[in-house]
Amino acid sequence: MMPTDDHEVVEVDIRCPASLSRRAFKQPRRQELNHTMFIVGGWTLNDPICPVEQFCPLENEWRSLVSMIHHRGNVAVCGLLGKIYAVGGYDGVSYKSNVERFDPQTNRWSNDVAPLSGPRSRISVVEMDGYMYDPKMNSWTKQPPMPSRRCGAVAAVLAGRLYVIGGSDGVTAKNTVERYNSLDGTWEMCPAMLTPRENAGGCVYMGRLFVAGGRDDLNLELSTVEKFDPDTQRWSPVKRMRSKRNEMSLIVFNGSLLAVGGCDGITHQKTIEVYSYESNTWSHFGSTKTKHPGGRAVTLSR
Repeated sequence: MMPTDDHEVVEVDIRCPASLSRRAFKQPRRQELNHTMFIVGGWTLNDPICPVEQFCPLENEWRSLVSMIHHRGNVAVCGLLGKIYAVGGYDGVSYKSNVERFDPQTNRWSNDVAPLSGPRSRISVVEMDGYMYDPKMNSWTKQPPMPSRRCGAVAAVLAGRLYVIGGSDGVTAKNTVERYNSLDGTWEMCPAMLTPRENAGGCVYMGRLFVAGGRDDLNLELSTVEKFDPDTQRWSPVKRMRSKRNEMSLIVFNGSLLAVGGCDGITHQKTIEVYSYESNTWSHFGSTKTKHPGGRAVTLSR
């Protein structure tokens, strides 16, 4: 499901699984290496190659893969049945409604996926209740619209509910949070974040919603992090990242919480940080081969 740039409509896809230079990465134990990580897209006028990379934990290296068919930035990325879907985005001229599917087994992209109902950029795509889009019918289905218009928002699923967090209303960054119940198709407001932020990274980790980085209502890049406890219904601060990261990805990879890429206000970064829940600290985890401005990271089960 996805919040949109110019629309309040939410669309749904179907069934997502739980799903070359060497870099110095801190590897988890071999028996825990059940995921692979991909970074998809990233596009600017000065760097339009739109690269795709895969991190192979057993070999402890990044590998370059074939680029998307249509180069674009601000693209949404999600895993589905062992494939990766790239949705919407912007190519410097127009906003995109088309969707591409990547097969890691063949290292090929296909563009035979049904497009969205309209062009969208700076959106999020997540799996919820086994849905994202219907691959059998190759179609999208509209869901009840969000109460608020948002672009650059975080979307994540916690305890069977879809949370849409922050983003921008087109004027300023927001700290408000909305939650969707797919059983009755209703939205409700939740406690607001401590900090307004758009283009942040977010995911569920250790039973909490983590949101990191982005840009605030003063258009300043952020290194701050916060988490939401569904039991207490409260947001609390987390140790800030080592770097400011706007347009970053926050993902869980083999049991670790990673902050991937982003822009610090000066340059787009290749670095990745890992969070220690026990010590509430961030440390350097490694670096990608290339920069991915506006790209997104995603994991698939091996």
